[in-house]
Amino acid sequence: MAEDTLICTCNEIYKSEIVKAIKENGLKTVDEVGDITTAGTVCGQCQDDIQDILNEING
Repeated sequence: MAEDTLICTCNEIYKSEIVKAIKENGLKTVDEVGDITTAGTVCGQCQDDIQDILNEING
């Protein structure tokens, strides 16, 4: 397996955690991802990356 990517440096949330949360909870927005994982809730710098992951999974 490829090395996991750190997406949210403030809260140390990795891509695999975000992907899992999106798939298990049917998440559609960056805010929903933040509610479940806390990613993107501190400085907001990773919100574009979270949106990219949402687009990748949800099409």
